[in-house]
Amino acid sequence: MEDHLAALAEAARRTSESAPKITGWGRHLAGVFEAGGRLLACGNGGSAAEAQHLTGELVGRFRHERQPLSAIALHADTSATTAIVNDYGDHEVFARQVRAHGRPGDVLVCLSTSGTSPNVVAAAKAAHELGVTTWALTGPAPNPLAALCDDAVTVEAPTVATVQEMHLALVHGLCAALDDALGVTA
Repeated sequence: MEDHLAALAEAARRTSESAPKITGWGRHLAGVFEAGGRLLACGNGGSAAEAQHLTGELVGRFRHERQPLSAIALHADTSATTAIVNDYGDHEVFARQVRAHGRPGDVLVCLSTSGTSPNVVAAAKAAHELGVTTWALTGPAPNPLAALCDDAVTVEAPTVATVQEMHLALVHGLCAALDDALGVTA
C-alpha cells in the first residue's frame, strides 16, 4: 500500500505541472458549451469509466448547480456499440459515433492509459476530419494518441492503476476549471 501511495504522490507532483493546460481546456470548453456545442468522450475499460465519469459530471453537476451540459460517453450506448462492433469491427466503435454526433467546434476527450488503443486513435482521426477539437489523457509519452490529438496531458506513472487515478484527478480538475469559466458558484 505504501508503494502505491508513494507512486500516486509522485505522479500527482509531476502531473501538477499540467494545471495551466487543464485550466485552459476548461475555458475553451466553456466557450464550446456557450456556443451550443458538446463534449464527446471515449476510452476502453477503466478509461471508459473515466470518460463516463466526466460526462456524468457535465450532464449532472460537479460541485454546484448549473444547467446541464451536452456530453456523451461514446461507449455508453450499448445497442449502438454492439451494432457497430458487429457490422464494422471494434476499431470503428468510437469513430463511427464521432461521425454521428461530432460537429465542428465540439470537443472529443480521448482517454487511454497506453495511448495506443486503436479504436481511440481512430476516433481522434475521425474527429479531425470533422473539425472537432481533440484532447488526450494518456499514460507516459511518447504515444500515438498524444501525438495525434490537438493537446494532451500525459501521466508519467509506473502502473495503469496510477495513471487511471491521475486521470480521475484531471477529470475533476477540468470540471472545476469549466465551472469557474462558466461563472458557476455555490
